[in-house]
Order: sequence, then C-alpha cells, then structure tokens
Amino acid sequence: MIEVRSPLAATVVAVVVEAGQVVRVGTTLVIVESMKMEHEVRAGHDGTVASLRVDAGDVVAEGEVLLVLGPFTATASAASGEAPLDASSSAPALRDDLLELRARTAFTADASRLEAIARRHALGLRSARENIADLCDEGSFVEYGALAFAAQQSRRSLDDLVRNTPADGMVTGIGSVNGVVFGAERSRAVIMAYDATVLAGTQGMRNHQKTDRLLGIAFEQKLPVVLFAEGGGGRPGDVDMPIVAGLHVATFASFARLSGQVPVLGIVAGRCFAGNAALLGCCDTIVATRDSSIGMGGPAMVEGGGLGRFRSEQIGPSDVQWRSGVIDVLVDDEAAAVAVAKRYLSMFQGRVADWQAGDVTILRDLLPANRLRVYEVRVVVEAIVDIGSMLELRAGFGAGVVTALARIEGRPVGVLASNPAHLGGAIDADAADKAARFLQLCDAHGLPIVSLVDTPGFMVGPEIETRGQVRHVSRMFVVAAQLRVPVVAVILRKAYGLGAMAMAAGGMHAPLATVSWPSGEFGAMGLEGAVELGFRKELDAVAEGPEREMLRAKLVAAQYAKGKAINMAATLEIDAVIDPAETRSWLALALASAKPGARGGRFIDPW
Repeated sequence: MIEVRSPLAATVVAVVVEAGQVVRVGTTLVIVESMKMEHEVRAGHDGTVASLRVDAGDVVAEGEVLLVLGPFTATASAASGEAPLDASSSAPALRDDLLELRARTAFTADASRLEAIARRHALGLRSARENIADLCDEGSFVEYGALAFAAQQSRRSLDDLVRNTPADGMVTGIGSVNGVVFGAERSRAVIMAYDATVLAGTQGMRNHQKTDRLLGIAFEQKLPVVLFAEGGGGRPGDVDMPIVAGLHVATFASFARLSGQVPVLGIVAGRCFAGNAALLGCCDTIVATRDSSIGMGGPAMVEGGGLGRFRSEQIGPSDVQWRSGVIDVLVDDEAAAVAVAKRYLSMFQGRVADWQAGDVTILRDLLPANRLRVYEVRVVVEAIVDIGSMLELRAGFGAGVVTALARIEGRPVGVLASNPAHLGGAIDADAADKAARFLQLCDAHGLPIVSLVDTPGFMVGPEIETRGQVRHVSRMFVVAAQLRVPVVAVILRKAYGLGAMAMAAGGMHAPLATVSWPSGEFGAMGLEGAVELGFRKELDAVAEGPEREMLRAKLVAAQYAKGKAINMAATLEIDAVIDPAETRSWLALALASAKPGARGGRFIDPW
C-alpha cells in the first residue's frame, strides 16, 4: 500500500476518484487549493484506490495522507471498466482561450481583409505585411503589439474595432534582414510599418505606444530601424485616451534619439504627411517611390491653415522632394524600395567574402586627355569599387558631388566624389551640405571614407553668396575635423584651393593617405585664374590678340608643370602618385591598415 500525501497545507477542493477505482500513473486523484491556486495531486504509478482519507472542504496539513493506493491488477482494471491507454487516440480539443487567441489573431492577417487589400493592390501598392515579408528573411519576423486596436471603444463596438483597426494601423516587430549572408545576430532589425489600409495609416495613441516600445528596444539592443512611413499623421478620433492635445507623447524624441546610434532607414510609397513625415525626416536615409508625396501637412491641414485647397499629389511630390534633397533614393515601386533597403542595411552589417572586381586597367583611360573636358565620375567610382556594390544617395540634389555607399574587396565604404559635369566640380552650398551630412553618416556608423577629388574649389560669385555659401561650405571643414573613421583621398585631376582641402577632410595631410593619379594638378586656385591675377601686368603689356593668347597659354603651362602631381609628391605635400589601375588595390591596403572607427554617439544632421 502507498499513501498519497498532500504536497502543501491546503483545502481540499475535490476528490476526483472513488474507492476501488483503478488509476494510471499521472491520473488526477485530488485537487487542493492554497493561496487561491489549485494544485492537482496525481498518481505516481498505476494502482487501485484502496481508501479515501479526506473529503471536499477538508483542511489538510503538508504531508497529510489524502488516500491510499493498493496494487494494480489486470482483473481489477477490467472489473472497473478502465479503458486501456490508446496511443492512437486523437489529440485533445484546443482550449477555449487558445481558440479565442486564434480568432483574434486572424483579424490581423491580410487574408481576413481581402477587400481592403484588393483596394491597395488596385493602386499598385502593397500591404504593410507584404512589405515586411519581402524585407525580412522568411519566418524571422516576430510581431509586437498585434492585438492592439484603435482607442475608440467609447464610440465604436469592440467587434468593429477588432475587424477594422487591426494592430491599431501599425505593424511592429523584429526580424532578420540579409541573414543568409550575415547570420541571425548581425541581421536583426526593428521593423515598423504604418498600415495605410487602417484609418489611412494615421498615428493612433496605441500605435504610438507600440512605436515607443520598439524604439526603446532598438536603442538598448543597438538594432537598425526600418520605418515604412506612409500615412496621414495624427489621429483625432482616439477618444478613449484622457488627453487634450497629445503633445506629450515621447515617440518623436525617442525616434530622434536613435540618430547616429543605429542606422535608421525610412521608406515611403503613397502619401506621407504630418507626424509620419516628421518621423521620416529624422531618418538617416529616405527611399521613396515615384508616386509618393511627402509633406509636413496634408491637404486638410493646408486648407485648415487658409492656404488653399490642394490634392495630395500636389503637396511634396517625389520629383520636388528628389530635387530638394529630401529623398535619397528614388525608385519605381515598393518592391524596388525593399530591394534598396536590403542593400542599404547590408552596408552596416559587415564585410562580405563573396565579391568581384572589374577590369581596373580601364581606369587609365576614363579621364579625357584634354584636361578641360568633363567626364562621368560615376563610371570612375564603379570601376574602383566591387562590381554592383555602388548605391548612390541623394543623386537628385547637390550635383557638384556624388555620395555613395559601396564595397572594396567586400569592405563597406563611403565614397565622396567631385562631379566635374556640374559647375566643373566646383562646390556650391547644396553640394557642401550634401557632402557634410554624408561624412556624418559614415562617421556615425563606422564606414571608412574614400574621397575622389577633382574640383576647382568652392563656387564663387555674387549670386552664390546670396545662398549663404560661407556658412554652408564651411560645414565640410567642421564635420571633417570631427571624423573618427579613416579617410583616404585620391586626386583624380584638379585639386585647387579650399574646395580641394575640404574634399580631403580639411587638407592634404588630414586623410590617412592622400595619393594622386598622374593627371593630378594642384594649386591655391585654378591655374587659369592664377595666371590672370598673378600675371595681369605682364598680360596687359602685350596687345590683345594672338600674341597675348600665346603668352597666356605659356604661363598656364608653366603653372601646370609646377603644380603637377609628381612635383606635389616630391615636396611631400601628398603621399604618392599612383597608376590609376592601382587605385583599387592601393585603397584596399590602406584601409586594411587603418584602425576601425568608433560607432554611434553622434547624431546625423537631418539636412
């Protein structure tokens, strides 16, 4: 005989078995309650209930005998009608609470919202969940806050809210992006997507709470953030919250705090106004589709301000925001935007082993023999970096410089390049702003910088000074002076004056290394201008015509010979002159010897 005892001091709730009953191991014998919690006392092995020592309602002490089990016999089992265990018996039915969860969760899926999704597709757009599924590695996205709904129960039924405001109009969670290449740990990212099919993608009080939760995780865990920002800003209809204006919400400060701490990427298709646009503007980089409209106020806000009536498409269309510098990468559709997002994030996920180099010998012939002839610097960049790795940013703005992320022998780098096809490569206010902010981006996220220099200097003239040129161009010096990442400068052709110094992080000795192609030419200012200013007396002494032009050409040639790259290297003003075909290998070796730059700790200027 075996005495079955109470595991703790408790009250007997129920005696489940009867005397003489055959029980199997694990069978519940008695249920006791202690501290408002019920405990099942189960059989430790097969047996027959010999006697019961308690009844329901009895108070028992710890270790007190509840019942006695006798031996198990096949005869007793048959006499009691005990059914043998059947390994093939069907699985137990799902619990009611699990069924309730499944029913509620079903309303968050696109399959339960076919009409709304069909309207979305009719516009040539995808749902928030479709974009996330495309961005994240299969099965890696873990959603936070899926069961939320709009805070409008005082004016709408629960069933209505559950069905029509799933996730309170915003899908948030953590997923893996590019995990196949970089592994699960390095590929984790916070994903937040406003759902334009739910209350026009507006910012509800609960999706603000969801956003704040994920932003806190991103900051603490140092995870990149991808924001699908389509939507119309604040939502006035959330009447359940006891607030007046909602100006105390922490979302915008929390989002802005991530600047410089982790990569933050914004993606827009369709309309993005007000609060959604404010978050978008805090992103390091913005990818937008051609059908997008981005503005700090949508049509309703503009009309409410007495500024007239406009369609959404008239407020901040993509062509305007592309030229203004708001959009970094302009694409045709959301599929292309997600593809760019994957490439962009990969630049901050580490080095890759699988890379290809092009024919570097073509670099010898990419610059025209005529030193005054323009050329396409993007072709030069693509010939230097790994095949297919160049991702240009802000191409529609600040045309005087090209800024791009790329790889050299699998290593992510930032590339800053003069663009002689615009103003001869002269740096104006827009180009300086673009360059300075790009330096901040690279510095914040630890990317070494390759600067390709071909500039006559800063743009000058009465008109350019009306645009605050002095302040704008000086940003390049101030930002470069604070860089923690290594810079390598390559002089392609012209390196004149302060503009060339700014392109070289402040001066020819500021970079880790400064080298030049044989075509490099140097001077405190443009050679032609130097001749006009420095030899004005000699030129004026010769009559206008062929003779003066011959003298001018001779003086320019003399200045060019003096400022040739070989002479600069001989006086140690630069470090070396290299064969253009050696540029790629030279950069790879220089960067390999550089100390990695620190990451985080400095914000990236939104402009």
